[in-house]
Amino acid sequence: MVGVGVAEVQLVVQSDDFGMCHAVNVGTVQAFREGIVTQVSTMAACPWFTEAAALAREFAIPVGVHQTLTCEWDFLRWRPLTDGVSLVGEDGTFRRTVEEAAAGVTHVDAVRELSAQAAKFAAEGLTLEYLDFHMGSSVPSAYDEVSAALGKPFIYGADESQRFASIEVLSDRDADDKKPWLLDYLDKLTPGVHLLVTHCAAAHPELAALHRPGSYTYRWAEEYRLSDQAIVTDPEIHQAIKDRSIQLTTVQAAFAV
Repeated sequence: MVGVGVAEVQLVVQSDDFGMCHAVNVGTVQAFREGIVTQVSTMAACPWFTEAAALAREFAIPVGVHQTLTCEWDFLRWRPLTDGVSLVGEDGTFRRTVEEAAAGVTHVDAVRELSAQAAKFAAEGLTLEYLDFHMGSSVPSAYDEVSAALGKPFIYGADESQRFASIEVLSDRDADDKKPWLLDYLDKLTPGVHLLVTHCAAAHPELAALHRPGSYTYRWAEEYRLSDQAIVTDPEIHQAIKDRSIQLTTVQAAFAV
């Protein structure tokens, strides 16, 4: 999948939330094997992480740690790997929003938790290629400290993010708009390394059970993920990348980290 040599335009296509649930794991593997996804961000604190790790090993998927300090769903709730009191809400699981986490999580608790997530990742025999975060920036200083300790890039950091010519998210767009948007995006890519973030999942009933009807996260459960899945596995998109001589790559390959 990843191109050989250096092209003027390089594209990293990332799929987030690997390990969150079985539907995400199945879809992500398909998106990597049959689509344009080149690297995958993995959630070590989530219930289906062990399966995700096994799949990453089996299919040699380039993976990073999706540093997790939040859990947005109504019915799929996950807990920290550590015992930091500031990490959790009243139910003992991660806080639901980035804003809540930013207001309540301490630097010390965040560093301990994110370090534990990276250690669990490594214990599965996975090679860490990069770090990013889930949902948004809750404790910026913690991401920087953990990245420095591990010697791997935090790709949304102040310096590392500047290495990309652009960073875009495919997911939070109306389904009918995604394909024309992506084709236009590919047309306009300039020389350099670009990052496109997606959220893939297979069409399993599990996705509809993540949230209450009308929840603020409802579009992220099924709608965004299933439409992302369709787009990244669309042969026309793959052909468009080939026709434009865009090189699919990973952070590690593009920046030799």
